[in-house]
Amino acid sequence: MAFAPPRLPLARLAFGGVALVSMMLTGCSDEGSGPVTVSVIGTAADFAKPLENLPNPGSKLFLEATAQGLVAFDASGEILPALAQRWIVEDDGRSYIFRLRRAFWPDGAKVTARDVARLLTARIETLRRLDPDGPLDAIRDVVAMTGEVIEIRLAAPQPYVLQMLAQPQMAILTRDGGTGPYRREARERVPGGALVLTPVERATNESGDELPVPAWQTRIVRAERAALAIIRFQQGKSALVLGGRFSDLPMLVPAGVDRDDVRIDPVQGLLGLSIADESGSRRKLLDDDGVRRAINMAIDRSQLPAMFPVGGWATTEQIVPGQLDLPVPPAVPDWTGLSMEDRWAQGQAVMKRWRSDNGDPPVLRVALPQGPGATMLFGLVRHGLGQIGLAVERVGMEKDADLRLVDEVAAYDSALWYLGRIGCARKVHCSAEADAALQAASLASSLEERMTRVAQAEALMQAHNGYIALGAPVRWSLVARRLTGFMASPRARHPLNHLFKSTN
Repeated sequence: MAFAPPRLPLARLAFGGVALVSMMLTGCSDEGSGPVTVSVIGTAADFAKPLENLPNPGSKLFLEATAQGLVAFDASGEILPALAQRWIVEDDGRSYIFRLRRAFWPDGAKVTARDVARLLTARIETLRRLDPDGPLDAIRDVVAMTGEVIEIRLAAPQPYVLQMLAQPQMAILTRDGGTGPYRREARERVPGGALVLTPVERATNESGDELPVPAWQTRIVRAERAALAIIRFQQGKSALVLGGRFSDLPMLVPAGVDRDDVRIDPVQGLLGLSIADESGSRRKLLDDDGVRRAINMAIDRSQLPAMFPVGGWATTEQIVPGQLDLPVPPAVPDWTGLSMEDRWAQGQAVMKRWRSDNGDPPVLRVALPQGPGATMLFGLVRHGLGQIGLAVERVGMEKDADLRLVDEVAAYDSALWYLGRIGCARKVHCSAEADAALQAASLASSLEERMTRVAQAEALMQAHNGYIALGAPVRWSLVARRLTGFMASPRARHPLNHLFKSTN
């Protein structure tokens, strides 16, 4: 992990915030063989309403810990059994049969295949509306075959079904919660709104009575601002910080974090700005193909590595980061080889033409999260668009915006995930031709025809400029040296039950 000190004003700003919150922290040190204390960057709402706040790191962590799906990812990105203890694939990939392990709901009722089939069907219907051309689209039925066995039937083979079923949004839960591997201890109270999580599976004595949970098996989990999480870690009051993103990365240097405590996940996904497909005074401006192309060209991506000095991280101008499952390499923008001066000159010409026909363009709203990294990114966007004559203002992620940050790790290793995440269903300014090509791909009679259609859609979406690609997502954690079992993860997944604290 390489760090470069941020510019002095930013460093002072970040350090001031970190120093202020350091005086607010209370609690015992996380040393010894007691509970493992974890901070995840987020808010209390991530725990209270996790499905509504995905893909926030706190929501993901809470669901992974308390409401597993049929299968799960381990830290290395491999599929593991979860609520399903084993499974088989039949009918040339059109049938997945899962045998459930013995499990109970929070109220003590036994989990049945009928329960799981009903809940899973509802989750699939909800998610299919957001990802209509992804692997869930091929699912035709979820059937309880016996009390412990369910079958997922597909219209056509899909190679990414298990990866999708391992996502946090596929968690099997009721209003009262899920099946573990941890349960929330409602009776336990910890200062600062932390949750106490204890294992669902517990040891028993000879009479079958549950034994007390050893302290080292307990997890104390907080969702809090990055500054609080960093200082808590620096003071030895937590052993792990999860959910770090580019927006908070510049805080680490002024906080004095040892670079050996920082772990970077080698993730792939989307980090960029989507152009909204909404009505209003800005619709005419953003409906102009030349204006969207000029906006995409205007941002100087070469400045990003100096702003976010993460070892091995690279910028991109393409939606899909590599060939993946495409039959040909992904399309390259036609302006990629131009210098920034030439890009800005072309953009200036486009905006001069637009002004002559329409007058002064409206100010564009850019939705970004809080954090010094997001402030630095906004400065880069403002400078680049200013060079072509467009003014911008920053708004929060909860506000209506014309350009909105997309910062997500890929759910499965297919071009379909990248195209679906910024497609018409997500209210991103999209190409109708590309959307039709994706729909045709889902109805294709052969794998060759399917991938040809997907490649057509990818090229059309790249040329449409509805999404401004910047680079891969940045995911970082802080890991105490006394904590074992932590692995850098290509999925940014860090199961709490794989962590142990050394007493040395």
